[in-house]
Amino acid sequence: MFALGSSHRFYLYDGFCDMRKSFDGLCGLISSGMQRQATSGEVFVFLNRSRTHMKLLYWEKGGFVLYYKRLESGTFMPPNVKNGELSWSVHIPHYTTPLFCSKLVLHQFW
Repeated sequence: MFALGSSHRFYLYDGFCDMRKSFDGLCGLISSGMQRQATSGEVFVFLNRSRTHMKLLYWEKGGFVLYYKRLESGTFMPPNVKNGELSWSVHIPHYTTPLFCSKLVLHQFW
């Protein structure tokens, strides 16, 4: 089950991601572009150029979990920097996953 909460740390990839990338391609971006370990238990967030697609990659016991969200209308709001951390508000209707109904705090990695 894909369950994330406030105990997880979220890291936003600094750049735009080709959404054709899957597990191995995203792991490559994490290790080479973010200098982090994909198997750390942190959640890595990737956006496409138009901010209409988002992927979250997360390692849990037994393997990777990849969550992919495509908005039918609107865009994901760009992150704001406050006190060295990125905060990001996402306004999605109530019938979508609870993950996007609250704020995601994305930690700055660069």
